[in-house]
Amino acid sequence: MGTALVYHEDMTATRLLWDDPECEIERPERLTAALDRLRQRGLEQRCLRLSAREASKEELGLVHSPEYVSLVRKTQVLGEEELQVLSGQFDAIYFHPSTFHCARLAAGAGLQLVDAVLTGAVQNGLALVRPPGHHSQRAAANGFCVFNNVAIAAAYAKQKHGLHRILIVDWDVHHGQGIQYLFEDDPSVLYFSWHRYEHGRFWPFLRESDADAVGRGQGLGFTVNLPWNQVGMGNADYVAAFLHLLLPLAFEGGYHLESLAESVCMTVQTLLGDPAPPLSGLMVPCQSALESIQSARAAQAPYWKSLQLQDVTPVPTSPSTHSPEGRPPPLLPGGPMCKAAVPAPSSLLDQPCLCPAPSVRTTVALTAPDITLVLPPDVIQQEGSALREETEAWARPHESLAREEALTALGKLLYLLDGMLDGQVNSGIAATPASAAAATLDVAIQRGLSHGAQRLLCVALGQLDRPPDLAHDGRTLWLNIGGKEAAALSMFHVSTPLPVMTGGFLSCILGLVLPLAYGFQPDLVLVALGPGHGLQGPHAALLAAMLRGLAGGRVLALLEEDSTPQLAGILARVLRGEAPPSLGPSSVASPEDVQALMYLRGQLEPQWKMLQCCPHLVA
Repeated sequence: MGTALVYHEDMTATRLLWDDPECEIERPERLTAALDRLRQRGLEQRCLRLSAREASKEELGLVHSPEYVSLVRKTQVLGEEELQVLSGQFDAIYFHPSTFHCARLAAGAGLQLVDAVLTGAVQNGLALVRPPGHHSQRAAANGFCVFNNVAIAAAYAKQKHGLHRILIVDWDVHHGQGIQYLFEDDPSVLYFSWHRYEHGRFWPFLRESDADAVGRGQGLGFTVNLPWNQVGMGNADYVAAFLHLLLPLAFEGGYHLESLAESVCMTVQTLLGDPAPPLSGLMVPCQSALESIQSARAAQAPYWKSLQLQDVTPVPTSPSTHSPEGRPPPLLPGGPMCKAAVPAPSSLLDQPCLCPAPSVRTTVALTAPDITLVLPPDVIQQEGSALREETEAWARPHESLAREEALTALGKLLYLLDGMLDGQVNSGIAATPASAAAATLDVAIQRGLSHGAQRLLCVALGQLDRPPDLAHDGRTLWLNIGGKEAAALSMFHVSTPLPVMTGGFLSCILGLVLPLAYGFQPDLVLVALGPGHGLQGPHAALLAAMLRGLAGGRVLALLEEDSTPQLAGILARVLRGEAPPSLGPSSVASPEDVQALMYLRGQLEPQWKMLQCCPHLVA
């Protein structure tokens, strides 16, 4: 299993033969620049290279009319003047004698990738192609697109491999109306597009590019448009769209050579399992983005229970916890006992981050011999060694760490944590005796903060309380999943019961944990599965995979020693970059889970803007 890269140099052959300012931006360098950057970064060499094949007439016919395929075939023998006349019959299109060959290769590359992934030859992949495809329609070229490559791939996956649910995420400055038209009445394909719209004043100037275009017939609710009505959307806006629209539904540009090449490199790095780089800038979505997201949510809510529950459930109020005006009282950054001034999250964003991501992905301080890299057993037990003495010093204030087995486990954790903080290791898994879990986590937090981490996120699952001596300085965000009740003791100290249903767990992660985490922007993440955490392996894996997008992938998971080897193994694979296993049949959140989530969101929204999915705060 690995990552495939599908390409063919012949796809650079088609080019504009006459002067046309509108079409000149679609040129061969769009491919060569991306491929050159992949080679410069050493990414092409890490992929399984596949040479694209031509799509057959029958495969093109899965979405295109025979008459249109025949028309494009005839362009092979037309002269320049005839090509220019034909091109003028379509919107933003040029034909070349090589167009038919190149377009068949572009479509065939997608089919080859579908086969490779669905037969298990590779885990994932990227097809680097031109001409592009998402504007092309059943009987018309459009917007530089000749054959609709992605639509053909989706129809092919349904026909040949028997797929019943396909998600298409179309990330481009322009709306992919061609894909929308082809699948708007098909409930087996969920089409999601975010694009520049500007209230219909941006190409392709279509009313059906707006949020209220949701499909038709049996496909109602399976077309999702997120139109950006303002230019310059940033990281916070896209993360908000991911968390509040795309991902809740899913759990069931391209012409700027520099940005295109960089985007291709980042995509391939992610497919290869490399951690994502930390996001830059203040994570506060703009008002226009929130309005677009809310418009899309409102349009989709009749068809998706995951959106209905969050949008119609009121925030519970309590006279004992709310001000006379009926609004939640402002949360103190450090809680009611905090006396020192606390820096706001934004003031910490300019602090230096840790070292760049290292080549070693995951280190495991466990006794299981079949999991990644296991620390040597004598690394802690050498009397008089510097690490032994340092471990004993950290353990001294904690009675539960006095026993030799707890001390040894702590030493291994410190050894692993130092490797992460020094840039030698990316992520890790460590184990501790159940009786020492809270103390070990306390030491891990203090060690991280004193050895380079500026902002530390701790997601504690089960019966683990926030260390009482942890400073209220805004450098640590403590999230407890498994508390007795939903409570926001401060903006940096949040607790919620463990959701009882899979749908509730997903809502908690997407609607609370990730918005807080991305708003905080940590440079180190600790995930502690403490006593009575109650998480099944797939749920723990999904949580770790989601958190891996933060802090450059620097995630340290702390388990109890009596945890099953299967749990450690599944976490190790996820932290290495593999996809988490399926959660099984989908389910909606229970009313109690929804009530807890919405209560916390109402309490925390004024301080954490990434929680907002509406342009106005919940009263």
